[in-house]
Amino acid sequence: MLVQDIMKTEVVTLSPDASVSDALQLLQKHSIRHIPVINQDMHVVGIVSDRDVRDASPSILDDEINKQVLSRPIHAIMTTPVITTHPYEFFEEVATIFYQKEFACLPVVKNHQLVGMITEKDMLYAFIQLTGTHSPSTQLEIKVPDRIGVLSDVCQYFTKRYIKIVSVYIYPDNTNPDYKVLVFRIQTMNPMPVVKDFQQSEYQILYPYREDQDEI
Repeated sequence: MLVQDIMKTEVVTLSPDASVSDALQLLQKHSIRHIPVINQDMHVVGIVSDRDVRDASPSILDDEINKQVLSRPIHAIMTTPVITTHPYEFFEEVATIFYQKEFACLPVVKNHQLVGMITEKDMLYAFIQLTGTHSPSTQLEIKVPDRIGVLSDVCQYFTKRYIKIVSVYIYPDNTNPDYKVLVFRIQTMNPMPVVKDFQQSEYQILYPYREDQDEI
């Protein structure tokens, strides 16, 4: 999945000479938390957040100071330089940036011009799509040896039962580095026949959990 598949293309923007008051009004009107600041060439020169505006706002008890601060140009409080991403960047790569930098959003730039915005909410929605949790399905978690061909071998169990796989992803087993956990979402009303198949194999079903596994 690419950034262009999940980014917002209708982006609220500000010019560097816009006022703090302008930013405050746009943030409230559109119920957003960040606004990219662009120049006449659509180049991203900064970004301003609701926190930036809030920190810049004086006491509501002093009208004169309020007017002075709210009339300040946005370039005085915006964050710059701005880290951006590209519409052809992979979702997974951008997720790493969000995690490492603790960002809430990223402007999307193509040919040095702003073409979109991607937020934490967009990332979570993409994760839901990738994992298949948005569609009716049943989840199975299976512990398997970390070896070549194991995914293909496990998929054969679903094929034999004529079960459609909605999604699959993998995460490491925290108890043993020689094993992985395969997480499947499958379309079936009754997963127990295939669960029993796996219980009679070399693989271990982690979810749905069965009390009788404690006896194995």
